[in-house]
Amino acid sequence: MEHIALYRAWRPQSFHDMVGQQHIIQTLQNAIREQRVSHAYLFSGPRGTGKTSAAKVLAKAVNCERSEGAEPCNECPSCLRITAGNVMDVQEIDAASNRGVEEIRDLRDKVKYAPTEVRRKVYIIDEVHMLTTEAFNALLKTLEEPPPHVMFILATTEPHKLPATIISRCQRFDFRRVSLEEQAAHLTAICQKEGISADADALQYIARLSDGGMRDALSILDQISSFTDGQVTYQQVLGMTGGIPSEQFARLATAILEGDMGLLLELVEQLMHEGKSADKCLENLLYYFRDLLMIKMVPGADQLTDRVLNPTEFRDMAAAFTRDRLFLIVETLTRYLGEMKYATHPQTLFEVALMKLCSLQQQEQNGTAPQAASSNVISGNAAAVDSGELELLKRQIAALEKKLEQAMQSGAMSGGGRGEQGNPGRQPAQAPAPRVSSPSKLPPQLDKFIAGKDSPDFAEVYKKWSVVLQGVKEEKVTVHAWFVDGEPVAVMEDAVLVAFKNTIHRDTTEKPANRQVIENVFAARLGKPYRLVTMMLRDWNEAATKTAAQTGTEELQLEHEHETGDTRTEPWIDEAIQLFGEDLVVIKE
Repeated sequence: MEHIALYRAWRPQSFHDMVGQQHIIQTLQNAIREQRVSHAYLFSGPRGTGKTSAAKVLAKAVNCERSEGAEPCNECPSCLRITAGNVMDVQEIDAASNRGVEEIRDLRDKVKYAPTEVRRKVYIIDEVHMLTTEAFNALLKTLEEPPPHVMFILATTEPHKLPATIISRCQRFDFRRVSLEEQAAHLTAICQKEGISADADALQYIARLSDGGMRDALSILDQISSFTDGQVTYQQVLGMTGGIPSEQFARLATAILEGDMGLLLELVEQLMHEGKSADKCLENLLYYFRDLLMIKMVPGADQLTDRVLNPTEFRDMAAAFTRDRLFLIVETLTRYLGEMKYATHPQTLFEVALMKLCSLQQQEQNGTAPQAASSNVISGNAAAVDSGELELLKRQIAALEKKLEQAMQSGAMSGGGRGEQGNPGRQPAQAPAPRVSSPSKLPPQLDKFIAGKDSPDFAEVYKKWSVVLQGVKEEKVTVHAWFVDGEPVAVMEDAVLVAFKNTIHRDTTEKPANRQVIENVFAARLGKPYRLVTMMLRDWNEAATKTAAQTGTEELQLEHEHETGDTRTEPWIDEAIQLFGEDLVVIKE
């Protein structure tokens, strides 16, 4: 008879046959028993954990002709034909090969037809994360509301690649890695039924190699049993899979502990002669020392790892190393493992890493403290960096002060100069004229704006101004950076008057594109379309003060935080602020 691979021959045919997914099995059985089966399921998890097998068992369970419980009978024509893959109404689709929108549209068109051979159509889409965005969009509506005779089962190893809209329309089940004990027990049962003689250590090592995937464990067992004529031993498993026994790691650790570089290089050469790869040796050695550290630090830590077969040997080795020494070894091996990905000669780097560990051990024996030295170097470097940064900041501050002094001198010269004492040829300095914007810079109908500064419409706009600023920031953050300098001062009919402290901010806000963004936010956040009208804050204060004087009322003026009664008349103040920004300018009397 033709040989069938073990993972195919022992594929679960019922929920009872599945290994290590009890939380999923019980949920599906209860749903079938209570007739509460969903229209769409998402099975996600690592490879070889039973996602597709569970989907096929579920397809048989909902279409079984004789089943009275939650398990398929595997004897009726429907179960037998679904197992053989001969039912057209139960389709297993490989999304990696049928990932385009046309294939999904074809599936969507066929979904509406009633099943002809069984009670319910079942579509199993494997590796569903491979579908294109257009294919997901085509599947979306059908997946949400399929006909009552259709069930979708999506399987994937990478659920994070699925759109959230797809996940939300499915009942999601996360398959976990099968534990070491469950795998070893299942492999033992299969060996007994297949007539394979296998050591318990060998099966346990096979389970560790599979990384929680039952299919991978059965494939390794099938390969090794074929080579050994049904006699599977631990040494044969190591030889076939390229594994390294823990005894060799113990010899490496002993050589590192004793600082014997000659023995280390001899052991590395032996490993390479046996066909082992340097990167896998370094990775497994890192795991070995990680387990030593766990056993030394945490009581009962031998239960936290599947690699420890003999905890007593590990405890003896862990006791020989200090805790700080193990931390340093793990850090060193981790660094070299990262560098090995790009190494041209991995074996040389592996040897260098081991010699590095030996040299650190010799330094400890000689009484030197590499960790303390490294910490001193680090602190010295930090101090050097701090002093260097301090000098850089001092130079930057000196340069800024020099630029500010030059700007103030050029402003003083443009203001007509100052008289010098004892020089009769010079005239005393004239006080600069107050800065008043030209009429073209003042908004039209300013008097109407002043009249509407206390209107209910302005009070409503002022109350919602933070919402307006947030809306502008969401639309375009660069516009918000300029617009935030202004503040509303009045509202007139369909216009909002915004006063700015800085000329550059006002001019940039007045650009047509920026104005359009702001007016769109006005309409959206204020509930009414408003025009944007701008002016300078000092002009507004002056106009409002004149109006208040004429009407005999006192007006509260809004001043720039850096402008006082004296400094407002100095033209170079604004120039300095525009050059360096408000945070770097300090005005002294």
